[in-house]
Amino acid sequence: MARAILLRQLAAAPRSRAQLAEKLAARDVPEELSERLLDRFEEVGLVDDAAYAEMLVRSRHQERGLARRALSHELRLKGIAPEVAEHALEQIDDDDEHTAALDLAVRKARSNRGLDPVKRRRRLAGMLARKGYSPGVAMRAVDEALAAEGQPDEDRGWDEPG
Repeated sequence: MARAILLRQLAAAPRSRAQLAEKLAARDVPEELSERLLDRFEEVGLVDDAAYAEMLVRSRHQERGLARRALSHELRLKGIAPEVAEHALEQIDDDDEHTAALDLAVRKARSNRGLDPVKRRRRLAGMLARKGYSPGVAMRAVDEALAAEGQPDEDRGWDEPG
């Protein structure tokens, strides 16, 4: 029964060892049996937290534009060990993060062109913050996205030293 639970879970989608252990515990599988099965599944390569973390980081960054901070949080929630998560996050560098933030800002800017410039900037920055981007990365991406549209500097809505 426990083996069937694991196989069903893995057939649906890749999972971390912690997620699978959680499923087994919820189905009242004894911990000793759960550990033995999970160890065996790791031995044969059906469970691999490092590969899972790398796949999750790559796909969530490319498809949803998540920043390292948001990805780190997601990996933690899925039970990935901190050192495994750190290694997986190394595949995204500062340039990758900036490029993704800029792409998101450009796409979102197209949909809110008619808004007040200050409100527009706030919405763009907020969207990037929710994706896990730092304020510095977010503001730089917003500035570049709006500059690419030709929005004048005086319409940016920041109180920056001149």
